[in-house]
Amino acid sequence: MKRISGAFQIAAVYVGTVIGAGFATGREIVEFFTRFGFIGFIAILFSGYLFITMGTRIMLKSHDLKAKSFEQFNEYLFGKVFSKFMNIMMMVMLIGVSAVMLSGAGAVFQEQLMLPKQLGVLLTIVLGFITMMIGMKGLFAVNTFVVPLMILFNLFLMTHSISENGFMDALLTIPPVDDGWKSVVAPFSYVAFNLAMAQAVLVPVASEVKDRKVIKYGGYLGGFFLTVILISSHFTLVMIPDVTLYEIPMAVVMKSFAAGFYFIYILIIYGEIFTSVIGGVFGLEKQLEGYVKSSSLSRFFGIFIMIYSLSFFEYSELLSYLYPLFGYLSLLFLVLLWMKQDGKDE
Repeated sequence: MKRISGAFQIAAVYVGTVIGAGFATGREIVEFFTRFGFIGFIAILFSGYLFITMGTRIMLKSHDLKAKSFEQFNEYLFGKVFSKFMNIMMMVMLIGVSAVMLSGAGAVFQEQLMLPKQLGVLLTIVLGFITMMIGMKGLFAVNTFVVPLMILFNLFLMTHSISENGFMDALLTIPPVDDGWKSVVAPFSYVAFNLAMAQAVLVPVASEVKDRKVIKYGGYLGGFFLTVILISSHFTLVMIPDVTLYEIPMAVVMKSFAAGFYFIYILIIYGEIFTSVIGGVFGLEKQLEGYVKSSSLSRFFGIFIMIYSLSFFEYSELLSYLYPLFGYLSLLFLVLLWMKQDGKDE
């Protein structure tokens, strides 16, 4: 029983770290998959396979190496010299992505709650600071609460979409797009980017878990849940006309299908964004620990100031430009992770 609960906790942290502003709101799924129609659905299935296998491999290898931060894990993947460049790149990416998450929190307040964007941003910073002070237990607690709710609501929306007239036509449609070639590389760049970012949390978490089987089952379970959320979100999003026009398309669906649950769903979306903000900040703090000799409080404060200054950019613009770019930069990470396999990974 203890092993099962441990696996679910690992899965929740894995899912919560990957599901951020773009994933939870549906914007990221639209950008990488849904706008390509049925080809995007095929890409999602392949992405799910990569999430299950590669995400588990990161955690198992981190456990075997006893790596405390992604810096040590990157040294294993890239070697001592090139890993220094990759670590700098990862830190820049983490800062950029955390800023996207923070801007996403503001977008939820502005677009869905009709409240000032800065209120959402500042509230997220304050709550994040409190969670970070609690430490690893706070990270586990937030994810264990939010992730199951997110999965349930996504399945609820998917069930409604499937029952709608015209669902199969919408699912099988392949719309004309100028950059259709991106649908081919989407599974690789999307998973590479998310796993490169998630390692900031997955590496230190896996190194602290003693039972290797708990990590393995947790990784498989987390990857499976991510696949389910991707598929259910896509099935829902294909039913929205002009889906690329919305910053938070999943909320648009909820408002149309089940208005009574609308505000609860907005809170869940916000919760998922929040889990990714704290995940990114947690990973950055662990990395800075080796460079900046100060208290954790000072490091957290400095990180929040940094990502706050970047969050003034529009959420959808940040996501559209930064995510694909970071995805392509992370492809090397995915290739090396796939190549560096041994019998112990199984």
